[in-house]
Amino acid sequence: MASNTAMMGHLPSGVGICTTIPDILYVPELIFGGLVWILVACTYVVPHNPQGWVMFVSLFCFIMTFVWLVVFACGSHRNSSGWAAADFMYHGIAAFFYLSASVALAKVTMDMKTDPPSLNYKLDISAVVFSYTATLLYFVHTILSAIRWKSF
Repeated sequence: MASNTAMMGHLPSGVGICTTIPDILYVPELIFGGLVWILVACTYVVPHNPQGWVMFVSLFCFIMTFVWLVVFACGSHRNSSGWAAADFMYHGIAAFFYLSASVALAKVTMDMKTDPPSLNYKLDISAVVFSYTATLLYFVHTILSAIRWKSF
């Protein structure tokens, strides 16, 4: 991988986003965020409010991460330190949003446990796991983006 400490003050563009840390995390963030979105959309839960928040967070982060990926792939950032700061702030907000959505989803899922487990319960368990995984990915991306921003 092409990410050594000398390169940390540089924002990649084009195919370079697939080979540098933290930008390589865009693809797993999209995959796990999309899985959360799909799994929550497939279930029916009686308290709709937490599920609505989870759907908002997963859709918002999925769309914004895709836009962010396109901006970086096209090189529209022009290697500006402002974009490095914005990358850090976006991923920090996304990590916080995903953490709040993951906790809400886990609470709703624990409340709907039945014996034997229903299909909706199993789908929600999967969504909880993927949601916490997405939270971890966004958190790691936040830390690595902060390091890159500070090196500018």
